[in-house]
Amino acid sequence: MSFYTATCSRVLFPLHEWLKGHDSVARRERLEESQWWSADQLADYRGQRLRDFLIDIGRRVPYYRELFRGIAFDPRSVRSMADLRALPLLDKTDIRANLGRLKADGHGPLTRYNTGGSSGQPLIFYMGKARKSHDVAAKWRATRWWDVDIGDRELVVWGSPIELGAQDRLRRLRDGVLRSHLLPAFEMSPANLDRFVDTIRGRRPAMLFGYPSSLSLIAAHARQQNLTMNTLGIKVAFVTSEKLYDEQRAVISEVFGCPVANGYGARDAGFIAHQCPAGSLHISAEDVLVETLHADGTPTAPGEAGEIVVTHLATADFPFVRYRTGDVGILGDRSCACGRGLPVLQEVQGRTTDFVVARDGTVMHGLALIYTVRDLPGVDRFRIEQVSIDETIVKLVTGPDFDRAAEQRIVRDFKARLGEAVSIRVEHVGDIASEASGKYRYVVSHVKPFAQPREATDA
Repeated sequence: MSFYTATCSRVLFPLHEWLKGHDSVARRERLEESQWWSADQLADYRGQRLRDFLIDIGRRVPYYRELFRGIAFDPRSVRSMADLRALPLLDKTDIRANLGRLKADGHGPLTRYNTGGSSGQPLIFYMGKARKSHDVAAKWRATRWWDVDIGDRELVVWGSPIELGAQDRLRRLRDGVLRSHLLPAFEMSPANLDRFVDTIRGRRPAMLFGYPSSLSLIAAHARQQNLTMNTLGIKVAFVTSEKLYDEQRAVISEVFGCPVANGYGARDAGFIAHQCPAGSLHISAEDVLVETLHADGTPTAPGEAGEIVVTHLATADFPFVRYRTGDVGILGDRSCACGRGLPVLQEVQGRTTDFVVARDGTVMHGLALIYTVRDLPGVDRFRIEQVSIDETIVKLVTGPDFDRAAEQRIVRDFKARLGEAVSIRVEHVGDIASEASGKYRYVVSHVKPFAQPREATDA
């Protein structure tokens, strides 16, 4: 670690967090100790944390005070995550309908946030200092797994309006001191890609951070220009907020000459899991409890896919309890070679809207369709939209190598997977824009494959 990085990590950033009223430094230190606990020690700790959390929100949060009374739920009886099954799931509709009643009595300072609404359902919610401190500490811990730290040169390719809208003078000064440089991921035009590549080559960052789609596009562009990027000293590329596909990981790693560390989280659900150098996606389990559920609300077995549901124990001022993320994942049951006792999220398969449903009811990941389009000559960009069980639209940005036979193959392959009676419409467009957040989605389905009941399940 350089003297400058050590000064940022040990002095300047801790001072920044202290001035904001965050206890991120102390939390990170505790997390770096607890990550080595045994599974039993971690389970005991989480059981106590969960019980204390539920007792607290049962007293101070009007929504949960009334809910617990209505279903005769006694939080003092809670001993483990299994006891959460007595409580109903929480979704965006519940939060919208109870925004004020989810704020705790006597809460501390709350910051208003909103999600981008990629599913057509933007969400307003609030975040207290404890939650912010946890997210900073958990991310910081995971960053240090890769031998990089706050103060090392970082280049961020991001598109959130919150981040990009906050670039005032103080924010720019802070990022400059911490050597973090932000590039907007909204428009990945050839001119912008040239500029992004030049910026990376000029700044020689120790780490990259961004959407998989954005970093892979930059990497592919550099490769097309025959530009050497693997001698810049980049130690790791952190990716998050989208599903990481194998081909994206490969091109990012090969072009930049570094490993790719996948992360999983969301602004509403929190910093949930991060990949360690041994390859496992570890859940930030000291504060985040993860369930995976079948469509009927029952828990899936390890190794079985289900919707990811999160309870965040650092959200007492505005609780997220059994919150439906809309994502599909698989919990693992094996320990990691790295020696950390943190549970493993074996796989994040994507959002429920990343899955498509055949006419006969078969549910499949969008990759079943993506592979056909992605491998065709002349396809520059594409988006697949399942409008209904009977109609799917394929939007294409194509070059001169694309021909009529390729279009016929799309229709033929899609019908083979979705059903011969399904209408497959191919539309040629000039561009396919990213979402408002800067993310890019290859598949969007309006057919719900993982709908769940809203009532509580039996304990």
